[in-house]
Amino acid sequence: MTEFVDVVIVGAGISGISAAWHLQDRCPGKSYVILERRDNLGGTWDLFKYPGIRSDSDMFTLGFRFKPWTSDKAIADGPDIMAYLNETVAEYGIDKHIRYGQNVKSADWSDADNRWTVRVDRAGEEVEISARYLMACSGYYNYDEGYSPDFPGSEDFEGTLIHPQHWPEDLDYAGKRIVVIGSGATAVTLIPALANSGAGHVTMLQRSPTFIAALPDVDPFTVATNKRLPAKVAYVLNRWKSILQQSVQYQVARKFPDFFRKQLLTMAKHRLPEGYDVNKHFNPRYNPWDERVCLAPNGDLFKTIRAGKADVVTDTIERFTKTGIQLASGRHLDADIIVTATGLNLQLFGGATISRNGEAIELNDTMAYKGMLLTDMPNLAFTIGYTNASWTLKADLVSEFFCRIINYMDANSYDRVEPRHPGSSVDERPLMDFTPGYVLRALDYLPKAGSRAPWRLKQNYLMDLQLIRRGKVDDEALAFSRHPAQVTASA
Repeated sequence: MTEFVDVVIVGAGISGISAAWHLQDRCPGKSYVILERRDNLGGTWDLFKYPGIRSDSDMFTLGFRFKPWTSDKAIADGPDIMAYLNETVAEYGIDKHIRYGQNVKSADWSDADNRWTVRVDRAGEEVEISARYLMACSGYYNYDEGYSPDFPGSEDFEGTLIHPQHWPEDLDYAGKRIVVIGSGATAVTLIPALANSGAGHVTMLQRSPTFIAALPDVDPFTVATNKRLPAKVAYVLNRWKSILQQSVQYQVARKFPDFFRKQLLTMAKHRLPEGYDVNKHFNPRYNPWDERVCLAPNGDLFKTIRAGKADVVTDTIERFTKTGIQLASGRHLDADIIVTATGLNLQLFGGATISRNGEAIELNDTMAYKGMLLTDMPNLAFTIGYTNASWTLKADLVSEFFCRIINYMDANSYDRVEPRHPGSSVDERPLMDFTPGYVLRALDYLPKAGSRAPWRLKQNYLMDLQLIRRGKVDDEALAFSRHPAQVTASA
């Protein structure tokens, strides 16, 4: 017998928890379940186990609007984030709606029935759940495998080869020589953590540099507000201070890239050994925020290099050898452990097949309305967070707006909503205005954005407050409709 609920939420990470809270708060009469493939909630924060795992967004914005983060420490590590998420779901009763070990294989929309049928693999047993609405909150990358280039000679390496997405919990790296390939957020996190917890020496091997900013993990403003003001007032102030600071920094970086570049390089130069080649190792070819600016809390990466526990090599790999990596320059890097911090593989909807009336929908043929609804996919919302700010800021906006849609449909007896494709009146653009490798590799797979609002977002939370939170639901770009044929729901 097919189970029926009003809303199926796929994924019990930050996005799924946000969706659940907003449904309970704004649509209290709606039934819902959260289907989580893994055995625990948390998504990214449960998956990654590598040393030092932390957020590079502050917790006043990575945390939820409805659940204050009360610590003075703005940059939190993985265990603290998981504790916060577990506390949140327990406090609001969301944990009672989460089902673990639920691998969503497909979702099919029926025009005749105005329902989604979600097919789930539950420990080898296939079950079906029917729902009026579907919220895809499973993030945007493949949890099964990270991205690893095909390195020549990798089979010859006699040491340990690891991708951070699959870090062995029992790995002994004490006294070992470690090479971390990559210079993104994972590498910037890993290197100080490894170097300061027993590794012999750590080398960051990069083909090209990444912008890295040093910020304190505890902000004096936060300490003062938490000490002098009621907790909720302090949280609002800390949150908005972070939002405005991020927004201003991003706008300055985009409008005055040379100025912003100079500030970051000066910051690095002051923290690195005298005479260090900052330009070679920390000055990318691209402009700030063409790719994400990485965060080094308290300048930990620079301190580790200055202390002689780690170094940076900017070069290209010729091949792996039995004992390490041979570089194009002729230099050889000896290694006992090689970590390929080379990025992610993008994947929407957790890899599930999405179809309409039994016919598969190609994501690349769809266009995203406000970055959250897709053409040809009725009654469905998906969440992709900001690339230049906290994921949660966008997740909360998506959840709010979709709840407003549900309430509007109920008030007007509608049972279906889908964006009208604007056709040739809007030029197609990439969904993500961002150029790291993992996005470029997936452009032929991802939905499209448009050349103007509401089909294009500008990665700007303050603008999205107007467009999404305060934007009208009965938008001409959305097609609301009523259909007399209804299925009898099976409880």
